[in-house]
Amino acid sequence: MTGIALALATSLGVGYAPFAPGTFGSAAGLLVWALLPPSAPLHLGVTAIVFALGVWAAAVTERHYRTTDPGVVVIDEVLGMLVTLLFNPVTWGGAILGFLLFRLFDVLKPYPANRLERLHGGLGVMADDAMAGVYANMVLRLALLIAPVGLL
Repeated sequence: MTGIALALATSLGVGYAPFAPGTFGSAAGLLVWALLPPSAPLHLGVTAIVFALGVWAAAVTERHYRTTDPGVVVIDEVLGMLVTLLFNPVTWGGAILGFLLFRLFDVLKPYPANRLERLHGGLGVMADDAMAGVYANMVLRLALLIAPVGLL
C-alpha cells in the first residue's frame, strides 16, 4: 500500500520534479480540472475524493520519509487547484488566473491556512492548501464579477 500512497501523494511522480514541485503539482491540478467534464456535482465529488485520498496518502508518505509534509507530496496542490476552480465557470484565461492566485495564497498562507498546516498528519498537509484554494476561489469569483464577459 505504501507504493500506492506514494504514487497518489506525488501525483504519479510529479512531486519528484527537481525544482518547484508545488508549482508542478498545481499544474497537475489544472490538468485534472481540464480533464473533468463541466459538471459541478462531479467536480465537487472529485474534489472530495482527492481530499480524502490525499489525507491518507500524505500521512503514509510522511511516515515513509520520516518527516512532516515532505516536499514530494503535491496532491495537496492538486486539491488546492480543484478548490480554486470549484463552481467558477472560467475559460482557460480564468483557470490560469486561478493557478496564479492559488500559488500566491499557497505561498503566503494567510490565516487560518498557516494554522491549518499544524494539524496532525495528512490532514494538516491537505487542509492548508484547501484553505489557500478557498481564498483563491473567492478572489477569482470577484474577478469574474468585475471582468468583461468572456475575459475569464
